[in-house]
Amino acid sequence: MGYDSTLSMSSSSPLFGDLLLKLGIVTPSQVQEALALQPRTGQRVGEALISLGYVTRAQLHDALSEALGLNTDKAPAHAPLGELLVGLKYITLGQLEEALAFQRKDGRKLGEILVEMGHCTYRQIYEALSLQGRITGRQEAPRQVLQGHHRVMVVDDSPLACDFVKEGLEALGLGYEVMCFQDPYEALEQVGKVQPAIVLSDLDMPGIDGLELCWRLKESPSRQVPVIILTANDSEAERVKGLRAGADDYVNKSASMAELSARIESVMRRTSETERMRKLFARYTSDAVVEEILKSPDTVVLTGEKREVTVLFADIRNFTGLAESLPPEQVVGVLNQVLGRLSDAVLTCGGTLDKFLGDGLMAVWGAPVHRTDDALRALQAAKMMMSAMVELRQAAQAEWAANERLGRPLVLELGIGINSGLAVAGNIGGSMRTEYTCIGDAVNVAARLCALAGPGEILAGERTRELVSNREMPFEDLPPVRLKGKQQPVPLYRVL
Repeated sequence: MGYDSTLSMSSSSPLFGDLLLKLGIVTPSQVQEALALQPRTGQRVGEALISLGYVTRAQLHDALSEALGLNTDKAPAHAPLGELLVGLKYITLGQLEEALAFQRKDGRKLGEILVEMGHCTYRQIYEALSLQGRITGRQEAPRQVLQGHHRVMVVDDSPLACDFVKEGLEALGLGYEVMCFQDPYEALEQVGKVQPAIVLSDLDMPGIDGLELCWRLKESPSRQVPVIILTANDSEAERVKGLRAGADDYVNKSASMAELSARIESVMRRTSETERMRKLFARYTSDAVVEEILKSPDTVVLTGEKREVTVLFADIRNFTGLAESLPPEQVVGVLNQVLGRLSDAVLTCGGTLDKFLGDGLMAVWGAPVHRTDDALRALQAAKMMMSAMVELRQAAQAEWAANERLGRPLVLELGIGINSGLAVAGNIGGSMRTEYTCIGDAVNVAARLCALAGPGEILAGERTRELVSNREMPFEDLPPVRLKGKQQPVPLYRVL
């Protein structure tokens, strides 16, 4: 009879569970759970324990070999945790026996019981688990494969813990490059130079702990680097504190390398999506708005949603005629200077720069981030734009006079239209090019108000006027106007 056949026959018997108990590989509660699973699945005790994640197939083979005396020439596959703690002189034999007696009653993890009794610390438990894994010399087969190269920074004051994580991740063969730092201050100094894809930090460290390290990273230029807190104490209170400090995940130190790798992959995937959102909106809006988007990414629907927005169109008057009298390079220089000042006004007031329109632009407030004072912000931006045009005209006149040129200096005027209302906001375009924009009647009305505005004039629609009180921004009532696509005259207001 072959060895595998012997294993199959033995692992089908409840007595095989007793063997695993004697060898210290499983707990009584784990065996009972496996036995309860048998009637539903038809699995053997050993197979049930594997499916529950309590043992590996290699451990079952080695356990049976040891019982049959077939592996007398090699070390046990799984050094018992209690014996390692005694060997490291973290606990006494009497303390181990006391904890084992409690374990036989409630089936909890031995490490938890020892810490609860005050016989050792979570750090000592983790170091023993690390040593246990190195003695075993096995890693579970990874369930998911990472693509590409990932540089991991490990911060832990224990050399044993650093070596354990480094050897464990690199042994998975998934392209990890692990760099270890035992001094958290040195890690903070070197993070910019190392440029890790992710940071794994111990929780309890001298000097600054993992929470402080995480907080400092999130407040530094490296704030985009994700952080996973590794700890033997994964109580809910500790997890909450870690997440509040900005940690992206919280992993128990007793987790397998396969689980740690899966957590790293999950965090990296979320970080990649966050960076995609950041790059998408960084071109259109201010850093403050981008950060608001990233804090609540679920509030941004890129596929399209109805929102009340305030839309601003600004257009340089008579620029086409002026451009015909200037060299091309001067036309581009003047246009960049003007549009740059207009864009600054939009971003300063928390708007989203939707697009440039030749010699003008379109800006939106209320998408992707909504504020109660969106209409007021748009009007303030319009005022800033008009002030910027005055400054540019004055600078052009001073330059003209200084160079003693003939004729008249370059005179630029601006017309602005603002309107508020419902619009559809989302990514518009095809597979080759998309942009986040707003479409709808409110947008069309704003564009037509801009076309009606005279040089130096800001025209606003009725809804914008309703959203802003006269004390915040004065208005002048104008006669209603007929706009293309509107059956009834549209109320009109001039911003003073």
